[in-house]
Amino acid sequence: MRPVAVTDAIFLLGESRGRPLHVGGLQLFETPEGAGPDFVREQHRAALEYEPAPLFRQRPTRTLGGLGPWAWVEDDDLDIEYHVRHSALPRPGQIRELLTVVSRLHGTMLDRNRPLWETHVIEGLADGRLAVYNKVHHALLDGTAAMRWLDRSLSTDPDERDMPPSWATSARNGSARQASTESLDQPSGLLTSFTGGVLDEVLVAGRALTQAGGAALQSIAKALDDHTATLPYQAPRSMLNQPITAARRFAAQSWDMDRIKQVSAATGSTVNDVVLAMTSGALRRYLLDHAALPDRPLIAAVPVSLRDVSDESSRGNAVGIVLCNLGTHLGDPMERLETIHRSMRDSKTRLSGLHPTAVLLLSVLSFGPVALGPLFRFRALRRPAFNLIVSNVPGPHDPRYFNGARLDGLYPASVPYDGQALNVTVTSHAGQLDFGLTGCRRRVPSLQRLLDHLEDTLAELEQACGAV
Repeated sequence: MRPVAVTDAIFLLGESRGRPLHVGGLQLFETPEGAGPDFVREQHRAALEYEPAPLFRQRPTRTLGGLGPWAWVEDDDLDIEYHVRHSALPRPGQIRELLTVVSRLHGTMLDRNRPLWETHVIEGLADGRLAVYNKVHHALLDGTAAMRWLDRSLSTDPDERDMPPSWATSARNGSARQASTESLDQPSGLLTSFTGGVLDEVLVAGRALTQAGGAALQSIAKALDDHTATLPYQAPRSMLNQPITAARRFAAQSWDMDRIKQVSAATGSTVNDVVLAMTSGALRRYLLDHAALPDRPLIAAVPVSLRDVSDESSRGNAVGIVLCNLGTHLGDPMERLETIHRSMRDSKTRLSGLHPTAVLLLSVLSFGPVALGPLFRFRALRRPAFNLIVSNVPGPHDPRYFNGARLDGLYPASVPYDGQALNVTVTSHAGQLDFGLTGCRRRVPSLQRLLDHLEDTLAELEQACGAV
């Protein structure tokens, strides 16, 4: 038994059947030359032969008879066929049918009596591609950690075979389980050991915050004194900021990275600035379509990874939040991009020099009420600190393969929160940018239209800065 970290437990506490808190992703693969009609079925059957890694054998439980803190325990009766499933699309097997299936799968809550993950191997696409949809609870992994698990399962060699899936060790079922430094076992003094682990974590966080306290307070004071600063709870209410249901819509599309880089170079902005500007322009068009554009600019929460590049622990959450003024009230695309560039630069400057734990705890001021809002009935606590989350998770730079199948699309499916009906997450890989839009089915109608608006906005930026 191992205590659940405080930052991870937030995602267990804030979850309900109507508000599942898992992250996911859709991968599309071009099957290798010569692959027969049974290729997808063969991949599914081969995956069932592998032993899950220790991280994917653990399930959550409440200690002290359900009254104590959360802990991870190993599932000694893991049913691999429950977690790894084979599905087929209805005809005609277009992307529309695939996204409908993924939308449905992404809206169902993971079973807490089992390890909190699922993999769905999906066949039936008319173009012959293989689709894989994964989902894992946010308490187990954040986006960066999930990308690490996926990337380690892929290869740069198109001829490599007998590759284990992302959730597996290299051991086959029935073989000796590999020794792991991630053992879930602890000594028999359970209560002392468990509470000691939680207290140690809290004390470490407290010391880090104390050490960075002066800088943190100066950062907050400077932000309050700066009338242009983007602060929590400045966000206007919008049609995106309403209570949500569990039903999801998922839309996905890819863009050539060179187009984004050309706009970035021509304007002196970052690639992420251009991604945010595309999102801003698309939201402006979408809200105008619904006669619902607020007079004040929408505010985006932009996650920033707090993991050290040398940190190999691909588990849990290590993410901070910066707020960005999206400039949706501005009609000129270049003015919006400049507003976004300045807002992101200033937000990052205010956090620079702070201890990562201090950044994390400061981020709780914005994100905590969003994640835990459903636990409270006070409307003031559920006022939007921001309007939506826009996240950018770097993927592999070079082409990747799985058992000879080339990775063709890497589309993240993330978490809409109560009062945050839309999430935009982007992944880069092999010279392209893959957008994944996840929304509440009831609150974000015609979600797929945002894809057209993203393209229109990028074309508008290219025209405005001469990057065409």
